[in-house]
Amino acid sequence: MIDIRARRQLLRWLPLVLVPVLLLASTYPGQYRVPAHYWLLAMAAGVVFLAGARRPLAVSIVLSVLAVPMLRTPAWGVSGLVPYLGAVALVDVIARSHRQAPVWVATGAWAAAVVLGRVGLHDTSIGRASTVVEAAAYVGLPLLLGLYLRGQRDLAENLRLRAADAEARTRIDERAALARELHDVVAHHMASIILRISVAGHVVRTADPRVVAVLDDVRGTAADALADIRRLLAALRDPALGTVALVDPEAVATEITAALDRVRAAGFTVEAELEPDLDGLDAITRLTLLRLVQESLTNVMKHADQAVPVRFRLGRRDSGIGVDVVSGATATALGHGIGGGATDTPPGHGIVGMRERADLAGGTLAVGAEETSWAVRAWLPDRTGEPT
Repeated sequence: MIDIRARRQLLRWLPLVLVPVLLLASTYPGQYRVPAHYWLLAMAAGVVFLAGARRPLAVSIVLSVLAVPMLRTPAWGVSGLVPYLGAVALVDVIARSHRQAPVWVATGAWAAAVVLGRVGLHDTSIGRASTVVEAAAYVGLPLLLGLYLRGQRDLAENLRLRAADAEARTRIDERAALARELHDVVAHHMASIILRISVAGHVVRTADPRVVAVLDDVRGTAADALADIRRLLAALRDPALGTVALVDPEAVATEITAALDRVRAAGFTVEAELEPDLDGLDAITRLTLLRLVQESLTNVMKHADQAVPVRFRLGRRDSGIGVDVVSGATATALGHGIGGGATDTPPGHGIVGMRERADLAGGTLAVGAEETSWAVRAWLPDRTGEPT
């Protein structure tokens, strides 16, 4: 389907095709021929008409000037329609402009062109009256048509804005309903889990220290998850996601360090290079960065070879923030579609979600096997210098 812009551009080129056809159709044997200078003026008018999309007022004035000698030249047949490209240009100016000055200038130029082009060409005693009538018709009709088209364009824009506003309100209502559901169901159960784990920790405090450590770790993880849910609830209630601190700026490095510690606690050797200067990232980039790191390290603990050190690097590069997680790929990882392109198994939901997060944040994500290693390389733009 041809879009509106393509159709408008096609209409701009249409006079260059129609003008030669009109001139050739008005050329007859004998004296009925279109003069050479009329050909030049007509083709020039067709070329100038092309620039109307960018300079409608200037094009309207130029076409009005070119119309004067064409109106005063005896043109046979349908070639006499060419000067009225000025009327079309006048309609374009009126339809596209809400300012009074361009409309009055274009209307005055075309009215002057019609008067200068037609005055003195009538042999009857009512020649002047005929000129006035023609000027009123040739100027009044384009003026009315331009005003009508402008009104239709304004109406369509108003309807579009109303539809967008209604859609936005619907989304806000849906977000609020989802926030209520999360609060009533998920947050309630998470708080209950944290409470029960806390009670269990107190009950078995004198038991094996490893059991106590596991319970404390589970309680801390559940508490972090509950905090994330509460931040997301705040974001769902506020449509302006860019103003919501989904992850506090000072907490990004702390959360990433905690995720690395969990990998070490799982028996992996981690070689980490973490740039401390992560301040200034916007809310969406902070949240996306943290989730990409957490998901990557979770996959490491699930599928990577513990005998191979995990290389983790996070720092600024190419006007953004880069994350590299390289670990040893195992046969299990390959079988789950997590270890490279040697398998036809589709990637898991975790990697799919990571790609979606990176795309929404305007970044990139490369996941795949590199020789005997499995690498996750992500890049997110730093939008701190961009307008909100």
